Amino acid sequence: MHIGLRIVQVKGLFFDRQAIQSAVSRTERKVLSRFGAFVRQDAKQRIQRRKRASRAGESPTNRTGLLKRHIYFLFDPDRRSVVIGPARLNRSTDAPRTLEHGGEITIETKTRDKVEVEIKPRPFMGPAFEKEQSQLPSLWRDSIK
Repeated sequence: MHIGLRIVQVKGLFFDRQAIQSAVSRTERKVLSRFGAFVRQDAKQRIQRRKRASRAGESPTNRTGLLKRHIYFLFDPDRRSVVIGPARLNRSTDAPRTLEHGGEITIETKTRDKVEVEIKPRPFMGPAFEKEQSQLPSLWRDSIK
C-alpha cells in the first residue's frame, strides 16, 4: 500500500507556523500596549496638584502640568517591549529623571546667581510600574485566540 502525501501536505496537517507567529506578535503588541497605557495612567494619577512642594519620597507636585501631560508609552516591535515614561522637553536639564531618581541640578536665583541644589528622589514611574506589573499575567491570560 502506498500513501501519496507530499511534505507540504503533511506540514499543513500540523499547524501554520506563520499564522501562529503573527497572532502572537499582534497579541504581544496589544498586551504590552495595554500595560503601557495602565502604567502611564497610574503615573499621571500619582502627580498631584497641591500648593506645597512634594516631600522627598512622595510623587512630585504638578505645578505647570507639563510633566503630567507629557508621559507617553510606545511599543517597540524590534525589541518586543514597551517604553513608558515622560518626554524630555528641555535639553539643558533632565528634570523627569532627576525627580524620579534624585540628583544635583543647577538653578538660577532671582539675582541670576547659579546655585547647585540636591534634589531628593520623588518617584512616580517606578511605583506605577511596580503596581501595574502584578496585572501583567491577567493581561496575557487567554490573549492568544
